[in-house]
Amino acid sequence: MKKEWIAVDWGTSNFRAWLMAGDHVLDKRSASCGLLHVEQGQFDATLKNLLGEWVVNATPGIAMAGMVGSQQGWHDVDYCPLPAKTDDLIAHRFHFTTSWGSEAWIVPGLRTSSSDGLPDVMRGEEVQLLGLTMLEDLDDFRAMLPGTHSKHAQVKQRHIVEFSTYMTGELFNVLISHSLLGRALPLAVRDDDAFLRGVAASRLQTPLSHRLFSARTLRLSGELPAASVGDYLSGLLIGSEFTTDHTGPVWLVGSAALTARYQLAATALGIETRCMDGDRCFIAGMQSLQHRLTEKHNGQF
Repeated sequence: MKKEWIAVDWGTSNFRAWLMAGDHVLDKRSASCGLLHVEQGQFDATLKNLLGEWVVNATPGIAMAGMVGSQQGWHDVDYCPLPAKTDDLIAHRFHFTTSWGSEAWIVPGLRTSSSDGLPDVMRGEEVQLLGLTMLEDLDDFRAMLPGTHSKHAQVKQRHIVEFSTYMTGELFNVLISHSLLGRALPLAVRDDDAFLRGVAASRLQTPLSHRLFSARTLRLSGELPAASVGDYLSGLLIGSEFTTDHTGPVWLVGSAALTARYQLAATALGIETRCMDGDRCFIAGMQSLQHRLTEKHNGQF
């Protein structure tokens, strides 16, 4: 049996881990135990508790990615600059040993500056992009990775050369939970027509803050049912992420439910998309990094 190791995606809100034997997934576990739920100085003990029997009688190597490497995480791992490929991520990784003896390392994440000179960062999505490259044998592609902070990225010759962040998911949650737009709404009912109406409104040549207020005024005028406000707002925000100057398909990487929403918006805008499961990409990306690391270090994790 091939040597066991553990892949971990540890974000701000959630924790997910896969017990691996070579390239095969033996087990998986998840918990609502992201960084926000871990007391300072307790990451080692928390990880041991979350992994349970996986590490009680063994010390498998542990490869981690995500916000676990941020300033608020276990270790503050400096970002890797663009352009970046597999070997760059390996070179910038942070290596350490857990209290129970497992060799562990954290993927560094990426940093860049946008065309307008503003800095941007990602942690975790770089692994999914690497995984998509491997799974589909792609050299050049564009991808969108929906989430709390949606990422748009471009890969050329298997190097991540560009990315940008959109606070779509977080902005939606703030507006629907803490603003006038979401006040006193009834239980939401899925309304694709309202969603697509929001997507269409995202094309209007007016500032986003003005278009957002239409979620209020359409409700007041009776043109939008209160139960559909969330879908309209979702369509407006998701539609605002898309531009229509894409050549070739845009890959959507994430959960089935979320990529389906983005695909619905893209289709309405005449943009070709292809979907890929985010977990599959993450596992494939971590496998690629782990393989490369063991090759470079004579079989050592």
